[in-house]
Order: sequence, then structure tokens, then C-alpha cells
Amino acid sequence: MRHEVFGGNLPAVTIHLESGEAVYTQSGGMTWMSADMNMETNMKGGLFAGLGRMLSGESLFMATYTATGSGQSITLASTFPGEIIALDAAQGPYICQKNAFLCAQPDVKLETYSPPGWKAGLFGGEGFILQEIAGNGLAFLEIDGSVKEIDLAPGEKLKVDTGNVAAFEKRVKYSVETVKGFTNILFGGEGLFLTTVEGPGKVWLQTMTMPGFAGRIMSFLPFKKDD
Repeated sequence: MRHEVFGGNLPAVTIHLESGEAVYTQSGGMTWMSADMNMETNMKGGLFAGLGRMLSGESLFMATYTATGSGQSITLASTFPGEIIALDAAQGPYICQKNAFLCAQPDVKLETYSPPGWKAGLFGGEGFILQEIAGNGLAFLEIDGSVKEIDLAPGEKLKVDTGNVAAFEKRVKYSVETVKGFTNILFGGEGLFLTTVEGPGKVWLQTMTMPGFAGRIMSFLPFKKDD
């Protein structure tokens, strides 16, 4: 299976498939595809797996696209300005932010993940439910803004603004700490909490978050005042 990412800050990925090869994505995720492709929609894993995906920002139903001839392709576009990255699920498992999953090969498992500790779940920037990717094959993630991959050494720590952790290897320690100092909390502009990731393992950080982007543009939108 070959793939190519294009589109700059509004990315899409084209996946080239030979006969019998397949990818799955959430319902409605396909942008365009070749003629000799078969689509099958189901809950992939059953009702409880589907409900779990909904909690992590995906749809209840997933669509599997299988090539019925050689030299076929399917294109899927990101829903937000940013980047698309490919992860080899066999090198994982990986933990990803909500709504990060774009598509994957059939042997890749997409499940829900709850970060340990109430503080990490409540204030980590993504809520109690994240996405876990495991199994075999390639998985494609959509990242908000630009992405930076960092390979943390054993014991190496990195403090990140909440919501800017896009993905990390499951072996990476993930926790949330309170910002110290009254002045820092009140005037620092970073909020009450920071996320800490500790190696060994890889993390993928994003320069933008959907809530942050929405908050910036809200001030420029016209609002009709009530009479």
C-alpha cells in the first residue's frame, strides 16, 4: 500500500491500493475514490466499540473501502487546517487526542483510552476519553496546525500547554500539574494546568488547537444584538 500526503496546510492523503487491499474511516470520511472500490459500512467491533468511538470523537459507524481491481486509490481530507501523519501501529500502541483518527488499514484497532488519574483526565486538555491505536498496519492522523515529533530519552520531561499534545507512545508517562505562583496563574496566560510527558518514547506536539482557534476567530464574527 502506497500513500501520498498533499495540500499544504489544508492536507489530504491519497492511498493507492491493489486488489483486495482496504482502509477504513469514519462514516462520511471519503473525499474521492477510483471506480473499482467497494464500500461496506458497519459498527466495526460491535455496538460497544462503536459507542466507545463516539466518546472519543468518532462516528458510531465506520466505512471500509476495498479495492476490487488493481491500481485503485482513495483520497481522504483533513477536517481542519494542519497536517496528516502516518503511524505504524505495530510500533505502538499510540495514544491520540480526540478526533485525531482519519483512516487506517483493517488490522489496525481503534479503541478508547482513559488517562490515569482524575487530574489528567479532567484538565489534560482532551477530556477523560482519548483514542488508542494498536494492531498492525498504517494509521493516519489529522493534526491541528504544524506537528513536531520529539523522541524523549528515559526520564526526560517536557511541559506542554494543555491541548497541544496530539499523540504519544503509550509507554510515555502522561500527567497534569498545577502552574505554580499566583501571578503566573493570574497573568501568565497559560491557565491553571500544564501537561507533562516523560520519556522514554515519542510524542507528537501540535502548534494549534481547535478550541484555541475557535476562540480567536469568535471575536471577529458579527453578532446580532437582541432588540
